[in-house]
Amino acid sequence: MDELDLTAAESKAAYEEIKEYVLEHSGLKASKWYIAQVNRRCSVIEKENDNKAKTEASKQPQGSLEKEAVIMEALKYFRMI
Repeated sequence: MDELDLTAAESKAAYEEIKEYVLEHSGLKASKWYIAQVNRRCSVIEKENDNKAKTEASKQPQGSLEKEAVIMEALKYFRMI
């Protein structure tokens, strides 16, 4: 196996790493919740959330398109998508 080959677990970045990347590259602060939201849109599999909304109609805040683009860039950088 080549030294550059990554396992699936090694290619996943922690939320803190993604938050640092977003802050360094854009000056924006990204919450763990918004990173998880972008992950779901990109079909990045995560563990099941224990704190789910009680109804499907619960209102959830939406982040900016700029922040979403930087989070997507971070996910690509960390080879998660």
